[in-house]
Amino acid sequence: MPKVDIGDAEIYYEERGEGAPIMFVPGLGGGGAVWSNQVKALSGNYRTIVHDHRGCGQSTYSLIEYSVDQMAADAIKLMDTLGIDRAHWVGHSTGGAMGQIVAQDYPDRLASLVLSATWPGQDEYFNRAFTARKGVLSTLGTVEYGRHSILTLLPPWYVTENPDRVVEMEKYLAGSDQPVEIMESRIDAICAFDRRDRMGCIDLPVLVIVAEDDMVTPRYLSDQLAEGVPGAEKVILKTGGHFVLHVLVEEYNAALIDFIQRHPIA
Repeated sequence: MPKVDIGDAEIYYEERGEGAPIMFVPGLGGGGAVWSNQVKALSGNYRTIVHDHRGCGQSTYSLIEYSVDQMAADAIKLMDTLGIDRAHWVGHSTGGAMGQIVAQDYPDRLASLVLSATWPGQDEYFNRAFTARKGVLSTLGTVEYGRHSILTLLPPWYVTENPDRVVEMEKYLAGSDQPVEIMESRIDAICAFDRRDRMGCIDLPVLVIVAEDDMVTPRYLSDQLAEGVPGAEKVILKTGGHFVLHVLVEEYNAALIDFIQRHPIA
């Protein structure tokens, strides 16, 4: 399986297709496999890259103090190793927070940025929600963490209609043999993230996409991004929850494809 050495960790990645590169960057769970539906849709015309964040999936389980800045730096090192000078960045949730950092600190590395179900900085609701999730993880363990989290990530109707798929997602959220300390640190990292004062510095094509019924990163956080980033476009999908990329696959992919096609890499 392909891994790259970024100095103090090995990062697992997969790539498919040829053409302009797209970095599909996952959220808090950190596993690149979440993008399977999007890779399938876009790899016919683009070079698609997914990776497991450090501490997740098949990448090195580093017992460090995690930060969103560190996660973004890891992704830049991956791009460097793969010879990718500029790419489209599609970041979901934590991957979108990472994308904001890259757009602000490494602006020459991105051709466009998709901010999917993400946030510009934490607030009282966000901190309460993730403090509760961390409490479940620390007190009850990874299995209960997965079972609890899934109820905030998906619309109730989807949970009812897709029980087998929901069980698969619960297992993903449980993090296999990932040490609990890593996810605890990653939760602390996202609660510390705040780039609201630099939204106006992002100078590239940006698409903000979110579901109306997202309970994890509610729509108003995406509204803040769309209003704060100059020229940002916004797509609001009627349902889908936080995992809208799994729930409304066709609608979500259509928005991605339309946006990326309109902003080719020169």
